[in-house]
Amino acid sequence: MKIAVCVKQVPDAAAPRRLDPQTKRLDRSGEGVLNAFDVHAVEEALRLKEAAGGGEVLLVTMAPEGAQDTLRKALAMGADRALLISDEAAAGSDLVATSYALAKALEREEPDLVLFGQQASDSDGAVLWAAVADRLRLPTISQVAELSLAEGRVRGKRQTEFGYDVIEAPLPAVVAVSDAINEPRYPSLKGIMSAKSKPQELVSLTALGVEPDRAGDQGSRTEVYALGDPPARGDSQKISDDGSGAEQIVAFLVERRLV
Repeated sequence: MKIAVCVKQVPDAAAPRRLDPQTKRLDRSGEGVLNAFDVHAVEEALRLKEAAGGGEVLLVTMAPEGAQDTLRKALAMGADRALLISDEAAAGSDLVATSYALAKALEREEPDLVLFGQQASDSDGAVLWAAVADRLRLPTISQVAELSLAEGRVRGKRQTEFGYDVIEAPLPAVVAVSDAINEPRYPSLKGIMSAKSKPQELVSLTALGVEPDRAGDQGSRTEVYALGDPPARGDSQKISDDGSGAEQIVAFLVERRLV
């Protein structure tokens, strides 16, 4: 059983974020961390491997070479190896270009199951897994809160506003897990030490067979035309509650004929 987990390095949420006015992209020059949603996917892959009594958990990502440090967290959790697509020509890749490169890497590895976190904290698009599944022509299940494998099939359970959906699909398949599926483990000291020696393969777009016009700006199908500051807030009035806060609020609303 080979399980591939597609992960993403995202900017640290504790650090200030800014959009680069020149490239019109998110500035990623600061410290990166492993996307929190993807940590749940890594944990679920490890649990499936343990339940099966063996197998391999492979991390797949596209990022600058410095993302190796970020990948070590998932390797320390117990993942076996990492495949890092690192190429300057990939800079600026949107959903279309990124999904194509990831699909090429997954085609080469031929995993039995591909796991994604439901979304990424730096974009919240929540559609990359669907795009990759479409390129691979594989069945997909999203928002999975319970996952199991049996007899060459995957079963996912997800909560909806009307109850629960239970969906089965044959393997290989692509599954996007929610953050409700598990509580990720903390890497042990042994895991942290062993992560330093686990293989991290760097591959270029060319090595995966990705054509130059299908990556980066050339391969992207979205374009940001302009950036603008958010509109200024309208006039506001601060009310300090000295015991008459409720009366002040009512007077404010009456003045504007809102009550």
